[in-house]
Amino acid sequence: MKRIFLYLFLILILDASCKSEAVEVVQPINKKAVWIANAFQSLENNRYPKIRAISWWHENFDNSFLKVNSTSESLMSYKQGVQSVTFLESVVINANKLEAPLEGIYHAAFPDFGGTEDIVSVHKITDFEALVGKDIAWAYFSDNWYDTIYFPIAKVNSIKSIGKIPFIRMMPRSNFDEGSPDPNYSMQNILDGNYDAAITQWAIAAANTNSPLLVEFGTEVNGNWFPWNGQYNGAGETTEYGDINLADGAERFRDAYRHIITICNANGATNITWFFHINAYGEPNASWNDIAAYYPGDTYIDWLGVSIYGPQKQGENYQEFSDILDAIYPKLLNISDNPIAILEFAITELE
Repeated sequence: MKRIFLYLFLILILDASCKSEAVEVVQPINKKAVWIANAFQSLENNRYPKIRAISWWHENFDNSFLKVNSTSESLMSYKQGVQSVTFLESVVINANKLEAPLEGIYHAAFPDFGGTEDIVSVHKITDFEALVGKDIAWAYFSDNWYDTIYFPIAKVNSIKSIGKIPFIRMMPRSNFDEGSPDPNYSMQNILDGNYDAAITQWAIAAANTNSPLLVEFGTEVNGNWFPWNGQYNGAGETTEYGDINLADGAERFRDAYRHIITICNANGATNITWFFHINAYGEPNASWNDIAAYYPGDTYIDWLGVSIYGPQKQGENYQEFSDILDAIYPKLLNISDNPIAILEFAITELE
């Protein structure tokens, strides 16, 4: 009986305490949702005036949990951020080239085109748009060269069929092995003209679409996870190719990209807007791997592009979107006055 009276007494005390003073309830924080909110807020306040496009990398390949709807909190954060009128669903095209909007930021995505990044389908695009409650201006996919270089006409037509701009990532790789040179598509082989015939046919097919295309060659070139990085094409050597004052690895990439654009222009593919795409943090950390050394120049390139990723797996160093962008943004401004697109941004779910 004494225990019952004691129990009732404790209830009365707790009830009185709750009535006299509000109890603060601490909600758990979803780091991914916070990271996404920070991204949209920092882009909204004109902190980075040259940024005129963003593209979310929407996939869960290898349990990456990068999809925007990996949790309900993350999805809500994205939906709330992207609903602002700052983020635009349609683009401005002038003379078949993508122009930067005078105000606002284009909204785009890689909308879960599979682990090979090239399984393009209309429903993947419309599913993403329905999920986030906002249309995308372009759909981003990889053109993996594998054993043969050919223009991905069926994929381009699928994207065009629903009024989106196709964004083609030219990926000179025979396979998906990372951290090693490609057995076929070295930058020197491209420069030597070994693939000119195939690239010429690619260019002719691109021109024959009679519609605007967005294209990049050598995604995230400053990252040695890809075989077109300077590490596998001469690294810091200066005497085996070109200017003896320049590192051969980056110089070969620069000239290979120029070579491809020259072939495309010569074959009427002037409907292409060309992007130069780097990662916010490159590897290796070496002077020859400086992003400026890879840049083909404003004569060739229309837009700069950058990947901004938070942690992609548990245990990686956490940085806010704005902190990562603060570090790379000035370096991009030093390269060119061209508009900047965040061509990939995402983060995994974190505890």
